[in-house]
Amino acid sequence: MIKLYNFPKSGHAHRIELMLSLLGLPTELVFVDLAKGAHKQPEFLALNPFGQVPVIDDNGTVIADSNAILVYLASTYDKAGKWLPHDPVKAARVQRWLSVAAGPLAFGPAAARLVTVFGASFNTDEVIARAHTLLKVMDAELAKSAFLAGSEPTIADVANYSYIAHAPEGNVSLEPYPNVRAWLARIEALPGFVAMPRTAIGLQTSI
Repeated sequence: MIKLYNFPKSGHAHRIELMLSLLGLPTELVFVDLAKGAHKQPEFLALNPFGQVPVIDDNGTVIADSNAILVYLASTYDKAGKWLPHDPVKAARVQRWLSVAAGPLAFGPAAARLVTVFGASFNTDEVIARAHTLLKVMDAELAKSAFLAGSEPTIADVANYSYIAHAPEGNVSLEPYPNVRAWLARIEALPGFVAMPRTAIGLQTSI
């Protein structure tokens, strides 16, 4: 059984909970209380010196960083290459969106949500503007394909789903982006999908 060290309101951690469920892998969730600083304690820092969730322990193999974990899980448990294609061009398309997840997504929709949910001190107008810049590109891309890297879901979609789905919590409206909303619905319809708990904040004032 794979241990997932997580925090329920972390989109980074939700990526991995979602991927584990999509792969049908037995999982033990280990709650890391970020509010109480559990991620900065020596026992957790021994797992991830950066002091961040998620971390997995796959029977003694410890992997940190959500995108690295996605690559590991797909490479280890999806030999057919559905979630991380073997074809170099398709693999590159996936990597492109993993980079988006670590860059524009993290500094746009995710940062906007950090302001409202966790009280982070980002410039609100700036991060919301970044979010809409990203969403415009995503919406145009998703007009051409059902999923981010092609016609089938990959870890690219898993890496980007959580913070896009929860963007309204950070006062980022998804209304102008019909292709993005349709993409979210396609992911939510996948067998094994699990949702991240929503926070009644920002534009997401009701649950």
